[in-house]
Amino acid sequence: MYGLTPFGRNRYDLFNMFDDFDRGFFPEPPPNHCRTDIKDEGDKYVMESELPGFEKEDISLDINGSYLTVSAKHKTETEKKDDDGKYIRRERTFGSYKRSFDVSGIDTDNISAEYKNGVLILDMPKKKHEEPQTKKLEIK
Repeated sequence: MYGLTPFGRNRYDLFNMFDDFDRGFFPEPPPNHCRTDIKDEGDKYVMESELPGFEKEDISLDINGSYLTVSAKHKTETEKKDDDGKYIRRERTFGSYKRSFDVSGIDTDNISAEYKNGVLILDMPKKKHEEPQTKKLEIK
Protein backbone atom coordinates (compact mmCIF):
# COMPACT_ATOMS: atom_id res chain seq x y z
CA MET A 1 0.00 0.00 0.00
CA TYR A 2 2.85 2.37 0.80
CA GLY A 3 4.23 2.11 -2.75
CA LEU A 4 0.89 3.14 -4.26
CA THR A 5 0.65 6.37 -2.27
CA PRO A 6 2.22 9.45 -3.92
CA PHE A 7 5.19 11.02 -2.10
CA GLY A 8 4.62 14.08 0.04
CA ARG A 9 1.12 13.07 0.98
CA ASN A 10 -0.19 11.62 4.18
CA ARG A 11 -1.17 8.09 3.30
CA TYR A 12 -4.18 8.38 5.60
CA ASP A 13 -5.51 11.47 3.77
CA LEU A 14 -8.61 9.85 2.27
CA PHE A 15 -9.96 13.06 0.75
CA ASN A 16 -6.96 13.41 -1.57
CA MET A 17 -7.08 9.74 -2.50
CA PHE A 18 -10.75 9.98 -3.52
CA ASP A 19 -10.05 13.21 -5.37
CA ASP A 20 -7.34 11.45 -7.43
CA PHE A 21 -9.66 8.49 -7.99
CA ASP A 22 -12.40 10.80 -9.33
CA ARG A 23 -9.96 12.68 -11.58
CA GLY A 24 -8.80 9.44 -13.19
CA PHE A 25 -12.28 8.37 -14.25
CA PHE A 26 -13.69 11.76 -15.19
CA PRO A 27 -10.85 13.77 -16.74
CA GLU A 28 -11.53 17.35 -17.70
CA PRO A 29 -11.42 17.96 -21.46
CA PRO A 30 -8.58 20.17 -22.64
CA PRO A 31 -9.48 23.79 -23.41
CA ASN A 32 -10.65 24.54 -26.95
CA HIS A 33 -11.49 20.90 -27.43
CA CYS A 34 -14.18 19.59 -29.71
CA ARG A 35 -14.57 16.06 -30.91
CA THR A 36 -13.85 15.59 -34.60
CA ASP A 37 -14.41 12.37 -36.52
CA ILE A 38 -13.19 11.79 -40.08
CA LYS A 39 -14.59 8.90 -42.14
CA ASP A 40 -13.15 7.59 -45.40
CA GLU A 41 -16.05 6.85 -47.75
CA GLY A 42 -14.02 5.82 -50.78
CA ASP A 43 -14.29 8.83 -53.08
CA LYS A 44 -14.55 11.39 -50.25
CA TYR A 45 -13.87 12.06 -46.59
CA VAL A 46 -16.67 13.11 -44.25
CA MET A 47 -15.59 15.20 -41.28
CA GLU A 48 -17.94 15.74 -38.33
CA SER A 49 -16.98 18.29 -35.66
CA GLU A 50 -19.08 18.80 -32.55
CA LEU A 51 -19.49 22.53 -31.91
CA PRO A 52 -22.34 22.72 -29.37
CA GLY A 53 -23.50 26.17 -28.34
CA PHE A 54 -22.28 27.88 -31.51
CA GLU A 55 -24.53 29.44 -34.14
CA LYS A 56 -23.84 28.93 -37.85
CA GLU A 57 -22.76 32.58 -38.10
CA ASP A 58 -20.11 32.01 -35.37
CA ILE A 59 -18.25 29.39 -37.46
CA SER A 60 -15.57 30.19 -40.02
CA LEU A 61 -13.96 27.82 -42.53
CA ASP A 62 -10.78 29.05 -44.23
CA ILE A 63 -8.46 27.34 -46.70
CA ASN A 64 -4.90 28.63 -46.83
CA GLY A 65 -2.63 26.63 -49.10
CA SER A 66 -3.10 23.00 -48.14
CA TYR A 67 -4.68 23.66 -44.74
CA LEU A 68 -8.32 23.96 -43.76
CA THR A 69 -8.90 25.90 -40.55
CA VAL A 70 -12.14 25.51 -38.62
CA SER A 71 -12.71 28.26 -36.08
CA ALA A 72 -15.70 29.24 -33.99
CA LYS A 73 -16.21 32.02 -31.48
CA HIS A 74 -19.15 33.27 -29.45
CA LYS A 75 -19.78 35.61 -26.57
CA THR A 76 -22.84 35.84 -24.33
CA GLU A 77 -23.69 38.45 -21.71
CA THR A 78 -26.56 38.27 -19.24
CA GLU A 79 -27.36 41.17 -17.02
CA LYS A 80 -30.05 41.69 -14.37
CA LYS A 81 -30.40 44.84 -12.29
CA ASP A 82 -32.61 45.87 -9.43
CA ASP A 83 -34.73 49.06 -9.42
CA ASP A 84 -31.74 51.21 -8.44
CA GLY A 85 -29.70 49.95 -11.38
CA LYS A 86 -27.37 47.93 -9.18
CA TYR A 87 -26.34 44.51 -10.30
CA ILE A 88 -28.12 41.57 -8.77
CA ARG A 89 -26.39 39.20 -11.17
CA ARG A 90 -24.14 39.68 -14.20
CA GLU A 91 -22.69 36.78 -16.13
CA ARG A 92 -20.48 36.57 -19.19
CA THR A 93 -19.37 33.56 -21.16
CA PHE A 94 -16.91 33.29 -24.00
CA GLY A 95 -16.10 30.25 -26.06
CA SER A 96 -13.73 29.73 -28.94
CA TYR A 97 -12.31 26.88 -30.95
CA LYS A 98 -9.70 26.70 -33.68
CA ARG A 99 -8.19 23.69 -35.42
CA SER A 100 -6.39 23.11 -38.73
CA PHE A 101 -6.40 20.05 -41.00
CA ASP A 102 -4.15 19.05 -43.90
CA VAL A 103 -6.28 18.96 -47.07
CA SER A 104 -3.49 18.39 -49.60
CA GLY A 105 -5.27 15.28 -51.00
CA ILE A 106 -8.68 16.99 -51.15
CA ASP A 107 -10.45 18.70 -54.06
CA THR A 108 -10.86 21.95 -52.12
CA ASP A 109 -13.03 23.56 -54.83
CA ASN A 110 -15.80 21.05 -54.14
CA ILE A 111 -15.91 20.90 -50.33
CA SER A 112 -19.45 21.30 -49.00
CA ALA A 113 -20.37 22.22 -45.43
CA GLU A 114 -23.52 21.82 -43.35
CA TYR A 115 -24.22 22.72 -39.72
CA LYS A 116 -27.11 21.15 -37.85
CA ASN A 117 -27.82 20.27 -34.23
CA GLY A 118 -24.41 21.49 -33.06
CA VAL A 119 -22.45 19.35 -35.54
CA LEU A 120 -20.45 20.72 -38.47
CA ILE A 121 -20.40 18.22 -41.35
CA LEU A 122 -17.93 18.63 -44.21
CA ASP A 123 -18.01 16.51 -47.37
CA MET A 124 -14.49 16.60 -48.77
CA PRO A 125 -14.06 14.85 -52.14
CA LYS A 126 -10.66 13.32 -52.78
CA LYS A 127 -8.54 14.54 -55.65
CA LYS A 128 -8.77 12.25 -58.64
CA HIS A 129 -5.52 10.48 -59.38
CA GLU A 130 -4.73 11.17 -62.99
CA GLU A 131 -2.63 8.69 -64.87
CA PRO A 132 0.36 10.31 -66.52
CA GLN A 133 -0.24 10.87 -70.18
CA THR A 134 1.99 9.05 -72.60
CA LYS A 135 2.79 10.34 -76.04
CA LYS A 136 5.01 9.25 -78.79
CA LEU A 137 7.56 11.70 -80.10
CA GLU A 138 8.63 11.70 -83.68
CA ILE A 139 12.30 11.80 -84.56
CA LYS A 140 13.10 14.22 -87.39
